[in-house]
Amino acid sequence: MRILFLHNNFPGQYRRIANHLKSIDGVEMLAGTLASNQQDIGIKKIPYELHRDVAKGIHPTLVTAERAVLTGQAAFKALYPLKNQGWEPDLVCAHSGWGPSLLIKELWPKTKMLSLYEWYYNARGSDADFLEPINHDAAARAHFKNIPILLDIASMDWGSSPTRWQHSQFPKHLTHNMSILHEGVDCDYFRPGPDSVTVGERTFTAEDEVITYVARGMEPYRGFPQFMEAVAKLQQRRPNLHVLIAGNDRTAYGKTRKDGKTHREHALETLDLDLDRIHFLGLVPLKTLRSMFRITKAHVYLTVPFVLSWSLLEAMASGAPIVGSDTQPLHEVVDDKRNGLLTPFFDSNRLADVLERVLRQDVDRASLTKAARRTITERYALPVILPKQWGLMQAVAKGERPKV
Repeated sequence: MRILFLHNNFPGQYRRIANHLKSIDGVEMLAGTLASNQQDIGIKKIPYELHRDVAKGIHPTLVTAERAVLTGQAAFKALYPLKNQGWEPDLVCAHSGWGPSLLIKELWPKTKMLSLYEWYYNARGSDADFLEPINHDAAARAHFKNIPILLDIASMDWGSSPTRWQHSQFPKHLTHNMSILHEGVDCDYFRPGPDSVTVGERTFTAEDEVITYVARGMEPYRGFPQFMEAVAKLQQRRPNLHVLIAGNDRTAYGKTRKDGKTHREHALETLDLDLDRIHFLGLVPLKTLRSMFRITKAHVYLTVPFVLSWSLLEAMASGAPIVGSDTQPLHEVVDDKRNGLLTPFFDSNRLADVLERVLRQDVDRASLTKAARRTITERYALPVILPKQWGLMQAVAKGERPKV
């Protein structure tokens, strides 16, 4: 089977399944991706590059749509030589939203397309109006972000979404040919074990009083302000507490601050913090991430009703006690007081109190972490997920209705 992956940052969500397919005879893979993407997992890449940026002065609601069109054109141009050489994929696996698959059916009308959908933008009832009321202009921008997604839905043969929550964001009449299937977690790699994290001249182990926080950016979408407020309170009560924070000092999702400062800068300026006990690690490799999960007394994961992060599942698989926000994405994997603890997203006082209970060992951490790992191994481990992913791909390529 010839498979073409399309993802601006390949491998992204396709890392696990692409590596798995390398061991299957008769599978040939190519990957279309941005020319600036330097990641390499041993699969030949077809690079594409936008010939220009979005036009200045374009209507604000159409910025996402125009960038997607430019990306679709770039991918079409890069892939056209393959068509001229007679190469035709049996299946295109495309990450939807950025636009690389918009013109695929113009290249190969008979090729089956399996689209991966992370999110459908709604103005109300999910992320857009969770942090503050939404105005009509912002609502319009949210709706129009769906243009490339809807175009992919119109041309795909089947789709998938990683979680029930993310799947539920799509209009019901558009989900009849869309599966719910996660990318999977490597539970052999992310598993409990002795470990340590070295920061400067200090090495932390599971014997130390450490809590952890991980996010792509330090931003309200992932509860960074509430987390830092809770840290300020905890530091007054717990003189031996250290905090390890992984992520970039930027806003990956949502709005930046109007004063030009980052959310980290604002927190450090406005909160009473002992910076000697807060360690900002930046973006870290998977090994360091796993080490953080293994040694932490509590891993904090907060999110608005948005895409569920891989890091939560990896932390659960690694044996980290979870303290998370009581929001819809977590309800799918965290059962309060059984495999983790949930707190109101906006209540930093409650978050600090729950974390202190965990640190005082007023809760059965061993029971929570054992149940958390079992949740991940039973539902998201690669031996569970990869056969379903491959089965889905085979069915779509053959024009059959998938069983997942």
